[in-house]
Amino acid sequence: MSRQIRRLSFVFGLLLVALLVNATLIQVINAGDYRTRSGNQRVLLAEYDRERGPILVASDPVARSVETGNTLTYLRNYSNGPLFAPVTGFYSLVYGATGLERTENRILNGKADIFAVDRVQQLVSGRQPIGGAVTTTINAAAQKAAFKGLKGKRGAVVAIEPATGRVLASVQMPSFDPNRLSSHDPADIRSYYGELEANPDKPLLNRPIVSLNPPGSVFKVVVTAAALASGRFTADSVLPGPKTYQLPNSTKKLRNWTGTECGPGGKVTLRQALAISCNTAFAWLGNELGAAAIRDQAESFGFNNGFEIPLRAATSLFPESPDAPQTALSSIGQFDVRATALQMAMVAASVGNSGRTMNPYLVQEIRGPDLSILQTTEPGQFADALKPSNSLSLTEMMVNVVENGTGSNAKIPGVRVAGKTGTAQTGNDSPSVAWFISFAPAAAPKVAVAVVIEESGAAEVSGNGLAAPIAKAVMEAVLGR
Repeated sequence: MSRQIRRLSFVFGLLLVALLVNATLIQVINAGDYRTRSGNQRVLLAEYDRERGPILVASDPVARSVETGNTLTYLRNYSNGPLFAPVTGFYSLVYGATGLERTENRILNGKADIFAVDRVQQLVSGRQPIGGAVTTTINAAAQKAAFKGLKGKRGAVVAIEPATGRVLASVQMPSFDPNRLSSHDPADIRSYYGELEANPDKPLLNRPIVSLNPPGSVFKVVVTAAALASGRFTADSVLPGPKTYQLPNSTKKLRNWTGTECGPGGKVTLRQALAISCNTAFAWLGNELGAAAIRDQAESFGFNNGFEIPLRAATSLFPESPDAPQTALSSIGQFDVRATALQMAMVAASVGNSGRTMNPYLVQEIRGPDLSILQTTEPGQFADALKPSNSLSLTEMMVNVVENGTGSNAKIPGVRVAGKTGTAQTGNDSPSVAWFISFAPAAAPKVAVAVVIEESGAAEVSGNGLAAPIAKAVMEAVLGR
C-alpha cells in the first residue's frame, strides 16, 4: 500500500511541476508576447477605453479616435479610408491591427517608454490616459493624384523624396475601407473581411511594399548603372542590337518588342538602347558584365535587402547564381528578378540623388498627446550606388528616354523629367505588367516615382501608355504644377 501511495505521490508531484512550469511559461516568459499580440481581445477591449492618438498627414488626422457614448468608449475613424489604407492599416476589434496602427501601436496607445512622464502625470491627476500622435511623411496631393490615376486598374504607386528617403505616396488599387474593419460590429467586420479575402485582386495586400513583380525594362536602369560603374562603357559606347539575340547555350532567341533591329546594321549606343528599350543590346550587355556585377549594383540600390519603413517591405530579388541565358533574361528584368514598387522608386531616387541610396521611411515625427514633437526621423544613407559623374550620365540618358524615347507621356512642360518605361511577362508570352519609374526635376529632383500596373487587361500593355501618365500626375502634384 505504501509503495502505491509513493507512486501516486510521485505522479501528482510530476503533474504539479508540469503545472508550475506551464504557469511560469504563460505568466512570466510569454506574458509580453501574449500582451502585445494583435489579436488579444482582452488588451484590445481595455484599449478601447482610452483615446488612441491620431495618425497625421501634415496636420490632418487621417486616423483618429472618436467618442461613442457606448460600452466601448472610443471608435477608430478613418477619413478617406481607402486612400490612406496602405499607410494606416486598420485597428480591428476582431482582427487586431495592421499598417502603422500595428507598428506604432505603443505610440498611439500611449504605452511607449517615451510617455513615461506623461503616464505618471495622468495617474497623479486622475486624467484618462491619451495616446501619442504619429506624423507621416505622406504628401496628400501626391497620394490623391496616385489614387486617381490608379482608378479602375490593379497596381501600386510609390513616391519618394530622393534627398531624404521620405515616402511621399504609397497607394494601391484595389484598396479597402478600414472603417468597416474597425467598427464595433463583429458580424459586419467578419462579413467585410470575408469579402476582401475572397476578392481575387487581394485588396488587403499592401501592394506598394509587398507585391513582387518582374520589373521588365525598368531594370535596364540597374544594368546601365552597372555598365557605367565597370568603367568599360559610357553613354556613347556602341553595342550590338540585332533583331534577335541567341541566348547562350540555348536554342531560344530573345527578340526586341518592335521585332526589328535597334539601329543601323544592328548597332546601337548605350544611350539609344536605353531610350528605345532595346532587349537584345541589354541581354548582350548583361553577359558582358556578368551576373555578379549586376547583382552588386542591384544590391547597392536595395535588392536582396529587407527594409522596415517601419512597415515591413518584401525583399526585392536578384537571383544568386544565374547561368548565361538566365543572366541575359535577368538583364531585361525577367527570369527570377522581382521588385516592389518601393524598390523601383528607390532605384529612380538613387540615380537622381547623385547615386546615394537613402533608407526609405514613412514616419516623420512622434508627437505627445498635446502634439508637441518628441522625436523626428533623421534621413539615413543605405549605400553609394553610383559615382556622382555616373549618376549625372545616367540621369541624362533617362531624360533622353522621356524626351526622345519610349517615355513621352511623362513629359511636364517646363520641367526636365528623367524616366524609364517597362513591361514584363508573368508566365506567358504577352506583356502583362506595365512599369514606369521617374524623377523630376532632373537636375535637383524633389520626387521619384514608381508605378506598376498588374494584369491590366489592356489590348496593348505599355509602360508609357498605362503607367507614365500616373507618374506624371504624381510628379506634378509634388511640384505644385
